[in-house]
Amino acid sequence: MNKKVQVWIPLLFSVAMILGMYFGYQVRDNMPGKKFFSIDKSSPLQEVLSLISNRYVDDVKLGDLGDTAIIAMLNKLDPHSVFIPKEELQEVNDDIAGQFYGIGLEFNIFDDTINVITVLPDGPSFRAGLKSGDKFLKINDSVVTGKKINSEKVRKFLRGDRDTKVTITVLRNGQQKAFTVIRDIIPTTSVDAAYFVEPGTAYIKISKFSQKTYVEFMQAMERLQKQGLKKLILDLRGNPGGVLDQATEIADEFLDGDKLITYTEGVHFPKKEYRCKRPGLFEKGALVLLMDEGSASASEVLSGALQDWDRATIVGRRSFGKGLVQEQYDLSDGSALRLTIARYYTPIGRSIQRPYTKGSKAYMEEISNRSHDGELLSADSVKNDTTKLYKTMGGKKVYGGGGITPDIFIPIDTGNYSLNTARIFISNTIGDFAYKYSLRNQQQLSNYKTPADFARSFSLTAADWKQFGAFIVKDSVSINNITGKEKEETLLRIKAYIARQLWRSEGFYEVYNTGDTGLKKALEVINK
Repeated sequence: MNKKVQVWIPLLFSVAMILGMYFGYQVRDNMPGKKFFSIDKSSPLQEVLSLISNRYVDDVKLGDLGDTAIIAMLNKLDPHSVFIPKEELQEVNDDIAGQFYGIGLEFNIFDDTINVITVLPDGPSFRAGLKSGDKFLKINDSVVTGKKINSEKVRKFLRGDRDTKVTITVLRNGQQKAFTVIRDIIPTTSVDAAYFVEPGTAYIKISKFSQKTYVEFMQAMERLQKQGLKKLILDLRGNPGGVLDQATEIADEFLDGDKLITYTEGVHFPKKEYRCKRPGLFEKGALVLLMDEGSASASEVLSGALQDWDRATIVGRRSFGKGLVQEQYDLSDGSALRLTIARYYTPIGRSIQRPYTKGSKAYMEEISNRSHDGELLSADSVKNDTTKLYKTMGGKKVYGGGGITPDIFIPIDTGNYSLNTARIFISNTIGDFAYKYSLRNQQQLSNYKTPADFARSFSLTAADWKQFGAFIVKDSVSINNITGKEKEETLLRIKAYIARQLWRSEGFYEVYNTGDTGLKKALEVINK
């Protein structure tokens, strides 16, 4: 009897296990969240990668193939879902964070040598004793002169973990000097300028929306209010967007009550509203917002909310037209996927996303086609989607489906520049000349205490213009055939870049804006 039991018990256990697995799978298939429990067979993509790995004639980097496959898949979705390789992820994250760990200086490479352009005040390099004009010879034990050096290699040398040391050997006044710099947090500012263009009327330039933008904006606003702020011009031209909630926080400073700023919604993401939640710093004063075809995403969230509530006058040209929300997911190999998860809508329900059914290439070319179609030159050529007509809270007609159309149009300043002059503008020639001019004239330039003083009083001489002409000959460019208007614009740019050497971006904009037609129009509008 015992022998019979010993024979049948294993068989009974086997039958019970098989029946349990069968009924278990039946129960699983009827569960509402079964996709999280199912074990699918390999996908064709996995099978192909496996075959290549085990059967292909040559050695292949499967990681690179996988990246290519991911990019190909994303190209079938929308233009803003992107794959970020692990080699690029840190730089992307730093840009969003508005800071990185480094030594706090700007450099450029002239004649195969790294030149220090500017040193961040009170930053690590400033504290160590580095100065503008220093020429790098070595970073730690690595020689960094010669044709093989490039900006990317230099950044990798200089960035690192906080509180780590880097030794830099430079050439200064013909002598070698070594400095030990301790890496620290280096902010990458997004509020590039904040100053008064007229008594009571201030100008703020926001170049992107990082995680620090709202704090920077509030610091600028509080300083300007203490100095008598009554009217504000907010410049979002060329701002590609960034962190959504930074734009909504800034909108809250201009709108009262619990007004709706924007809302997001997607198939897998329920509707989420962003509303005003506190008394704002500037709910009543006159407000003009500058934007153009380079203003996108979070910039359009902010401008769309202000336009829908009739809170600001939008001046410029039709914005980019990006109404999709991305969320970043870190992947197991250190790369990341930035996936579109929802659309955002303005308070009155506009989606400003341009169509992308013809593919990413056609989608991006639409911006350059605006120039060919005359849209950047004439308000009558603006291509609004008239099937998506809305009215603001005050009854003004606005459109969806293609960016934010300004209330007041400003044509792009083509200037009718010659090819010769255009080559000067698109190269680094002006910035390089300004840097070297600043080094040669440090004593004279030290007499100017503020960008406003410099903008009013400084002028380049005929001798300076002649020096510039000799400087650009190396690039096979001549100043002999430059028209009067081209010379005026070139001199303004040189002056602005010299101001940047002295006061960074604040100095650049305060000087360059003296000739900016967009700002002049904004002033005209805000003073009515």
